[in-house]
Amino acid sequence: MTLPDRMKFGIFLGPFHRVGENPTLAIDRDLELVQWLDQLGFDEAWIGEHHSAGWETISSPEIFMAVAADRTRHIKLGSGVISLPYHHPLMVANRMVQLDHMSHGRVMLGVGPGALPSDAYMMGIDPTTQREKMDEALGIILRLFTEDDPITYKSDWFELNEASLQLRPFQRPYMPLAVASVQSPAGVALAGKYGAAVLTITVPRDPSKGPSPLEFLWEVAEESAAEHGQTVNRHDWRLTLPVHLAETRQQARDEARMGAGRFLREYSEGTNGRPPAFDGPLDKVIDHMADNGSWVVGTPDDLIEAIYRLDQQSGGFGGLLVQTIDWAPRDKMLHSYELLARYVMPHFQGSIKSVKRSNEWVTSRQEPLVAGRTAAIDRAHETYAERSR
Repeated sequence: MTLPDRMKFGIFLGPFHRVGENPTLAIDRDLELVQWLDQLGFDEAWIGEHHSAGWETISSPEIFMAVAADRTRHIKLGSGVISLPYHHPLMVANRMVQLDHMSHGRVMLGVGPGALPSDAYMMGIDPTTQREKMDEALGIILRLFTEDDPITYKSDWFELNEASLQLRPFQRPYMPLAVASVQSPAGVALAGKYGAAVLTITVPRDPSKGPSPLEFLWEVAEESAAEHGQTVNRHDWRLTLPVHLAETRQQARDEARMGAGRFLREYSEGTNGRPPAFDGPLDKVIDHMADNGSWVVGTPDDLIEAIYRLDQQSGGFGGLLVQTIDWAPRDKMLHSYELLARYVMPHFQGSIKSVKRSNEWVTSRQEPLVAGRTAAIDRAHETYAERSR
């Protein structure tokens, strides 16, 4: 097994709210979820940026992270992700540095090219240039984080004239950096170039069409890192997939059954135009996606097994992020995260090894320990009787 001694666990909060819900309440519930995860001991929450399509309604991860930081104590908060081609790099650097100070070092910078073509279209951005723009902007942002001399730089889409940051990052040399990787090797190649972590967002796939591409993606990251004199660490690699847990597998599937079907049909296929992953009845979508391994919908033991499978498919990774989908009743969703914290996280963070060892030690010595306790009680009765005479 190539998993770290202590895996990271968190969420990737797009978020995904079905069109027709109260958007104000949806954002309130997203904040409530991060607070709940903070209480449960989750490590991190990554917040997305989107500007269209109606499902993912957080347009500024930085604003959300600022409010969440004020309402939590321990959980780290990442931009998952800031779409760099949409912003002047000086503004991104300044906002993240301010957040770094305001949170006293609890923020992480996740970047990407922009996932929704509708966002780029509204801003007049040529989608074929987005990855190059992300690379260019990230290089400038890291220079702003680390260089003392003012930077003058002219691009075809932004300009810097003797630019420098008033504040240096709270975390040195800067906050943890991650690059999103979805369907192409561009993200992992860029992560390798800058020695960044990788956030791999899984998309539904048919296992019959070949092996998982995860191991290939990491090879690209390592090759790119070597080419640019950088290093990448598997233990900083987060894998993201949809998860819903309950006490039994059937219960978990029934709780999210209709919501999961609507998510796949209305969002993945209907809004984003992805090829159908399953052409059967709506109420059977969740069974198909869970059975083929695209989603984990079941018990904590099912998720533990899935993490071991991902370890084998990827060659090793360091963090699991639950892709949060509003597909079950609220109390059931919160309970799902509680089950994950109670029974899955300890399995991969080493926190129950000593507890088990202590239990096994006592159990193996049960006979003499019980005999000693019995003798002590008998002696106490005898002493009492002697004093009462």
